[in-house]
Amino acid sequence: MSIRYSIRRFLAAAALLLPALSCTRDRDSLLKIYNWGDYIDESLLPEFESWYESQTGEKVKTVYQTFDINETMLSKIERGREDFDVVCPSDYIIERMLRSDLLLPIDRDFGDTPDWISSNISPFISDWFSRIDGHGKDARDYAAGYMWGTTGILYNTRYVTEEEASTWAVICNPKFSGKIFVKDAARDVFAPMLIYLRQDEIKSGRVTMDELMTDSSDSSLADVERHMKEVKKYIAGWEADFGKELMSQGAGYVNLTWSGDAVWAMEEGRNAGVELDYRVPAEGSAIWFDGWVIPRYARNVKAARYFIDFMCKPENAIRNMEVIGYVSAVCGKEILDHIADNDRYGPVDLTYFFGEGADSVCANPVQYPDRSAVARCVLEHDWGDDTPKLTEMWSRVKGDGISVWTAAILSCVAAALVAATVVKSVHRRRRRLGAGRRLSKRRNKLNTRI
Repeated sequence: MSIRYSIRRFLAAAALLLPALSCTRDRDSLLKIYNWGDYIDESLLPEFESWYESQTGEKVKTVYQTFDINETMLSKIERGREDFDVVCPSDYIIERMLRSDLLLPIDRDFGDTPDWISSNISPFISDWFSRIDGHGKDARDYAAGYMWGTTGILYNTRYVTEEEASTWAVICNPKFSGKIFVKDAARDVFAPMLIYLRQDEIKSGRVTMDELMTDSSDSSLADVERHMKEVKKYIAGWEADFGKELMSQGAGYVNLTWSGDAVWAMEEGRNAGVELDYRVPAEGSAIWFDGWVIPRYARNVKAARYFIDFMCKPENAIRNMEVIGYVSAVCGKEILDHIADNDRYGPVDLTYFFGEGADSVCANPVQYPDRSAVARCVLEHDWGDDTPKLTEMWSRVKGDGISVWTAAILSCVAAALVAATVVKSVHRRRRRLGAGRRLSKRRNKLNTRI
């Protein structure tokens, strides 16, 4: 072996090793963020880097990664092999992470920088976070609310009436057979279906909806499984993300989904001439929350704290809402001014979220449901060691064969997803541009008032 060849091999090995050494050396200047896909205005990330340096005098570089389901994120954190600094789990996962001692408290001491977390999170959100079972810990010390919403029915107003969409019975209505999509989310289907099946017990006072959210009994699992297997013959597909696409294209009439997806689909559908609407069924439903947390294996806790604080600034909360369609946990005058006076909607009582003076706000009722809709919603909880029972039940519901019609629908879905991938960046760019235009109009409106 020649000396020249040996030198080349050494240099090649060194080139491969240098990035790893560099990452190790510079880890304290990195902020590793793990969030849901399409769940932030990504233009805020470089702005945070500049803001952080202005506040602390220290440089930081964000490394942004996404996940599609809570369990994917959790499995990485549990193994301790991923040193993410800040992640965004849902309420029941926050419970599980607290039970497993996987979270660090969020220190609110930011020196001269304002504590936006404490001052801007809605008391309504704070109250719901206090209901999270922290296993001896106050969840509000370990998590800061990010986005929230409801689970309900998105429907095509041309084929489905408001009355039909106002009950969970709509997903087993043969009138809409082959045009129904259901979220492929065991917990978010189990909770409303159990509420629906236990209406007699709820009305008679034998059980409360809150109690049902911790009911992991074999009998309740069997009842929901039996019901969903009956429902399945009417369902065109179980969807994680494509339901909103097909609903906005008029390919579906009914979708059991989340309010944020409904907002996106309604906007896209309106552009395509498809009129959609959304209801929280009268029987009751679940209200959900996602929040920023700092995993115990985080390597840059300081930057993580500042990032969470940065996300709670009202102007940043507005930008995130405009881009992703979900509703921020942040309240205050800036947020209220931004959402109010929309002549497309009638007045909604939002005093529960914004406080006194918000009893007749003309805001999107899908994003900000009326007090009466919120009153019939409850918080889902972690099942702990019984969780595998839920996932096994869900696998049985989905696994008992597939209809020819469903197969055809899913083939069309695959094609639609390919097309959606191509146009997704266009949609995102258009939404960001629209957000910028709306913010400019809002600023001009406020300046005119002044």
